[in-house]
Amino acid sequence: MRPYLRLIGRALRGDRHDHTEGDLIDSLILLAVPMVAEMIMESVFAVADVFWVSRIGPDAIATVGITETLMTIIYSLAMGMSMAATATVSRRIGEKDRDGAARAAVQAIALGVGVAGVLGVLGAVFAPNLLALMGASDQVIATGSGFTRVLLAGNGSVFLLFLINAVFRGAGDAAIAMRTLWFANILNIILGPCFIFGLGPFPRLGVTGAAVATTVGRGTGVLFQLWMLTRAGTHMTLRRQHLRFEPKVMASIVRIGANGAAQMLIGTTSWIGLVRILSTFGSKALAGFTIGIRVIMFALLPPWGLANAAATMVGQNLGAKRPDRAERAVWAAARTDMVLLGFIGAAFVVLAGPIVHLFSSDPDVVAVGTHCLRIGALGFPFYAYGMVLTASFNGAGDTWTPTLINCFCFWLWEIPIAWVLARPVGLGPTGVFIALAVAYSTVAAVAVIVFRRGTWKTKKV
Repeated sequence: MRPYLRLIGRALRGDRHDHTEGDLIDSLILLAVPMVAEMIMESVFAVADVFWVSRIGPDAIATVGITETLMTIIYSLAMGMSMAATATVSRRIGEKDRDGAARAAVQAIALGVGVAGVLGVLGAVFAPNLLALMGASDQVIATGSGFTRVLLAGNGSVFLLFLINAVFRGAGDAAIAMRTLWFANILNIILGPCFIFGLGPFPRLGVTGAAVATTVGRGTGVLFQLWMLTRAGTHMTLRRQHLRFEPKVMASIVRIGANGAAQMLIGTTSWIGLVRILSTFGSKALAGFTIGIRVIMFALLPPWGLANAAATMVGQNLGAKRPDRAERAVWAAARTDMVLLGFIGAAFVVLAGPIVHLFSSDPDVVAVGTHCLRIGALGFPFYAYGMVLTASFNGAGDTWTPTLINCFCFWLWEIPIAWVLARPVGLGPTGVFIALAVAYSTVAAVAVIVFRRGTWKTKKV
C-alpha cells in the first residue's frame, strides 16, 4: 500500500515522469489520479449548480437543462479541438520534441479563441430564439433568457478551459489541469449562491446568477492556465518564439479537431433530439431529466479521468514507437473503469429515489428523475469500456472511427428508439431513458470490436 500512496503523492504534486518507460500501472496511476480528481471537482460543480437552481423552481431547472443541451454543441467543438490538442501534443512529447508540442499548443489555443468569439456573438443575440427552438414554454423563456445569453456569450471561458487543460494532459502535466479546474470550480461554487440569491454585496440575479458565476469562475481559471503555460519547470513551456502562425501545424489540428468535433456533435445533437422529445411532456419531465442526468454525469466524469489517462498513454507511446505498451494501458484502464462504474451503478439503482429527492420535493419531478437515474445506471459497466476505448482512439489521432460509431449508435439507433418507445409504445420519458442506456451500451460493444483490429496503431499525427 505504501508504494501506491507515494505514487498518489507524486501524481498530485505533478512530478515529472516518462510515461513511455517503466512500470505501466505506475504511469497510469500518475496520470489518472489528478485527472480523476479534476473530474470529481467537475462533478461536484455540476451537482452543486443544479442544487442551487432547483431552489428557484421547475422552470429554472428546465432552463438549465435546455441551455446545457445547447451548450453541448459548444462543448462538442471544444472537446473536438481538445482531442486534437491532446493527440498532437502527446505525440510530440513521446517523440521528445517539446518545442513541437509548444508550437502545437499555440495553434490550438488560437483556433479556440476564434471559434469561441464567433459562437459568443451568435449566442448573445439569439438566446431567446434558441430556447424557443428547443421547445421551451413562454414562462421558461421569460425566466431563462438571461441565463442562456450570459452562458452562451461567455462560452470562451468554458471553451478555453477545456482546450488548455487538454494541452496540459497531452504534455503529461495532469496535475496542473487538476489544479486549474479545482480553482475555477471552487470559485464557481462559492459565487453561484451569491449571485443567484443576492448574498451580501452581490446582486440577486436568480437563475442568471448561475451563468454569471460560471463565466467568472472559469474565466479566472483560464487566466491561471495562461500563466502556468509560460512558467519554466513544467513538461512544456510556451516562449515568445512559439507565438507565430504555422499553417501546417494548424491544418493538422483542424483536420483532427474537425473529425473530433463531428464525433461529439453527433452525440450531442442526439441529446438535443432527446430533449426535444422530452419537452413534449412538459417542464417537470425536463426538470427530472436534468436532475437525473446531472447525477449520472457526477458518476461518469471521474471515470473519464481514467479514460483521459489512457488517451495520453496512447499518444505518448505511439510517439515513442511502443504501440503494444499503448494497447496494454488501454485494456488495463478499461477493466479498472468497469469495476468502478459497476459498483457506482449498483448503488444508484438502489438509492435513485432518495438521491433525486435531494434536488426536488415535487413528486412528478422526483418520479421522472428516479427513472432516469435508475435506468441510466444499469448500463454503467458497459459505458466504462466505451469511454476508455473512444478516448484511446482519439489519443491516437483516429477521431474518424469514433465519429462513425457515434453516427450509427446515436442518430440511426438511439433517437428512433427513443421516439418509438416514448410515443407509439407509450412509455413516455421512460422510453427516452431506455434508448439512452441502449445506445451507450451499443457504443461500447462496437468500440471493443473495432479496437481489436488495431488500425489505430498506424495513425499519423
